[in-house]
Amino acid sequence: MSFASAQFLAFFAVLFVLYYLIPRRHQWKLLLVGSVFFYFFAGWYCLVYIGVTAVTTWLAARKIGALQARQDAWLRERREELNKEARKARKAADKKVRWRWALGSMLLNFGILAVVKYTDFVLGSVNGVLSAAGAGTQLPLANLVLPMGISFYTFQSMGYLIDVYWGKYPPERSLGRFALFVTFFPQLIQGPISRYNDLSQTLYAEHRWDSRQIAMGGMRALWGLGKKLIIADRLAIPLRELTAAPEEYAGLYVLAVMFLYAVQLYADFTGGIDITIGVAQMLGVKVTENFERPFFSKNIAEYWRRWHITMGTWFRDYVFYPLSVSKGVLKLHQKARARLGEAGKRVSVYLCTMILWFVTGLWHGASWNFIVWGLLNGVVILVSQECEPLYARFHGRFPGLKGTFGYRLFEVGRTFVLMSAIRVLDVYRDVPLTFRQVGTVFTSFRPSVLWDGSFLELGLSAGDWLIAALGAAALVVCSLLGRREPVRQRLVRRPSLAWGGCAALVVCMVIFGVYGIGFDATQFIYNQF
Repeated sequence: MSFASAQFLAFFAVLFVLYYLIPRRHQWKLLLVGSVFFYFFAGWYCLVYIGVTAVTTWLAARKIGALQARQDAWLRERREELNKEARKARKAADKKVRWRWALGSMLLNFGILAVVKYTDFVLGSVNGVLSAAGAGTQLPLANLVLPMGISFYTFQSMGYLIDVYWGKYPPERSLGRFALFVTFFPQLIQGPISRYNDLSQTLYAEHRWDSRQIAMGGMRALWGLGKKLIIADRLAIPLRELTAAPEEYAGLYVLAVMFLYAVQLYADFTGGIDITIGVAQMLGVKVTENFERPFFSKNIAEYWRRWHITMGTWFRDYVFYPLSVSKGVLKLHQKARARLGEAGKRVSVYLCTMILWFVTGLWHGASWNFIVWGLLNGVVILVSQECEPLYARFHGRFPGLKGTFGYRLFEVGRTFVLMSAIRVLDVYRDVPLTFRQVGTVFTSFRPSVLWDGSFLELGLSAGDWLIAALGAAALVVCSLLGRREPVRQRLVRRPSLAWGGCAALVVCMVIFGVYGIGFDATQFIYNQF
């Protein structure tokens, strides 16, 4: 059930009315029932997967919490009897037991994710090796169906489990409440990846009717739907044409693919997140922001602090930091520093960074193009860090340049072009083909396609291109206006302007929106992850 579908609108309308009619103490229970019903539309078998994750994570966290409480009680009772070494030994022994429970749950749930998402990728890679070696046999693919949102709810659940293991907060006692945290329907399709201590503050609370919050949530959801229907789905049409026969569209067309996909992905992904946050806000639930004007970033490291924020912080907190202080990495750091001196200090950072980006690429998709995409991001970030002394020397020689509007605009443009070029791997889905296509930008560049009508043969009329351009311009303007205060907060203070703006947006969606069968939009891009 896509957010941009008639079924979702009907589903949410019924849920919304019931939510504010029933006794407030039962609101979270209604959300749980609604979330299960929503997920059932993705296939009844999907409920088995998400149910296993919810139950096993809840049980493991409860066991870890019980072991921690038992340890604390035991130490309190023997506070006077035990010396420092004895207390330390008991804590270490108990920690090993808690770690076994946490590790068991992580192996099970990450194992489920790995099997359903990466089995065919492994088998396909093996078949590629067999073909290269001249073997005549091929392994049959499993063709397992990927449950909706499995990467998102698995990472969210495992983040909760790790936090409980680290003692950040006690485990949730109610299985039903924890199941709602895992299955909360607005964030099932494409995130964000919420933290329990953030989402739980409003997810289980009793919510009164709040006209201002409902209006702000409704405007944000409407804005996200407009991004999806007017911009993202419109740009999907020429992108399908350009990538269906890539050999026919080289040179300047590849630049078009780069920039069109950057705008389409941004409108699609942020549009979906806007709907998620808006729908949740209408129900009184606060969901973490996932974007902060990423295309205004001046380098790729900053870009990734602004794009898909919850994913980046998840990998930082649960992969990069634990890995960087692990015994193996610390030993490597000591050996590298002893042999290479000051340069050796960076070896462990390089290793952890590249592992982080390898995993990030693999999370995005079970194919080599995503792995190469992730590794390229890591390489560019590390190269940028190594070039910082050169940047400092350059700005020392031209002190008046840094901070000027022109130079900031150059930095923003450079980051946009670089990220768009790397993301071409996401479009063509084939590593050799991608590099060949990018190479044609320098070997087959024909600017005449800009004025000979070629772009009008890609499925969009001149009017469609104008609508897409105006939509992209609206994204930029709203981002600039929302730097200090979200636009919808300003609109709420002027009801007539808010109603007029919403009505105009609805009219634009009705007239200019791109729809499929049954007046439903295409699926969101990140739904595949």
